[in-house]
Amino acid sequence: MTAEPGSAVGLRPWRFVIAFGIVSLLADVVYEGARSITGPLLASLGASAAVVGFVTGAGEAAAWGLRLASGPLADRTGRLWAWTLAGYVITVVSVPVLGLAGALGAACALVVAERVGKAVRSPAKDTLLSHATAATGRGRGFAVHEALDQTGALVGPLIVAGVLYATGGDYAPALGVLAAPGIAAVGLLVWLRGRVPDPLEAYETPVVPRRLPQSGRKGRLPRAFWLYAAFSGTTTSGLATFGVLSYHLDTRHLLSPAAVPVLYAGAMLTAGLAALATGFAYDRVGARAVIVLPLLTAAVPALAFTRHLPSAAVGALLWGAALGVQESTMRAVVADLVPTGRRATAYGVIAGILGAAGLIGGALTGVLYTVSVPLLVTVVAALQAAALVLLAAARITSRTRITSGTGTTSGTG
Repeated sequence: MTAEPGSAVGLRPWRFVIAFGIVSLLADVVYEGARSITGPLLASLGASAAVVGFVTGAGEAAAWGLRLASGPLADRTGRLWAWTLAGYVITVVSVPVLGLAGALGAACALVVAERVGKAVRSPAKDTLLSHATAATGRGRGFAVHEALDQTGALVGPLIVAGVLYATGGDYAPALGVLAAPGIAAVGLLVWLRGRVPDPLEAYETPVVPRRLPQSGRKGRLPRAFWLYAAFSGTTTSGLATFGVLSYHLDTRHLLSPAAVPVLYAGAMLTAGLAALATGFAYDRVGARAVIVLPLLTAAVPALAFTRHLPSAAVGALLWGAALGVQESTMRAVVADLVPTGRRATAYGVIAGILGAAGLIGGALTGVLYTVSVPLLVTVVAALQAAALVLLAAARITSRTRITSGTGTTSGTG
């Protein structure tokens, strides 16, 4: 009789997903607390909108693009836990130090360094999580993990807002207090690694074999993956960074610096709800669930960059919803498109594409915001229309899955 996945190590699949979600929750308290005030912090050091857009875009490019290296290296070395732990350590060290930066150049470097930590850990972390979600359901597992993740993204900005209010806008204690949840995240991750040293063997071996799919050339990623990656990159290239959004809110005097993180917390709540909604929908209707992403992305600049607070707030909340879909359901699709032996590589490749798109999105919105907001709205809408065309061309209209016996994909249309 085959033992239930996870029973041998005493941690069932859902418990692993939830424990990993709590790690992400604690880490998100740290780095999302910092990201919620990146725009005002850099502005206080003399940065322009274009500089904020470029730096935050470069940070996103690093967070995504460097996974082109970390993903294949994680696959090649097989040391998924080591890569995950190293990435979290980089992040939880960078954020408290950011509060002490007294020069714009140093602050910009630390903003990017925090994102580098995400690049180091993400392919390995997503691969570890994908093994457990093979038993829980891809969409549900990634959605629940993302909901916990976004809970931290909700709490972190509120902590920062409270400390900023209490200290009269001092960034050093506001970011320094985030060291405590960072240490807790690293400690819990070490414990989790001790309980489940090999999630593939614990959870996924009965579902998906270790060997690579035999379709196409050996080791090549499936064609459906590349089509999906093109769609993902195009839609992401039109998504503004919150650094530019918060810069607008601050410099147009729509919100005080202490209130900006509160709105960011609301956006993270929206992200968590969107992740749950589209994640559960994915398990029922397949990758059609991600069609909502270009629609949300197109609506963000039209609402967020107005001079009216209610409209700008709705735009920020829709930005959060788009981020929630990107961080949950899009990862579930990749896990079903690519077999285990190439999965970290696939996460790295698509992250590289999204990294370039994130740099474009940050720089594009920062520059066009300075030139003309109506032009910015038009360009983003055109990019999202192109993304919808790519999604239709890819014909990913039903859930794709690795067939356990042959390693081929089905449901790609």
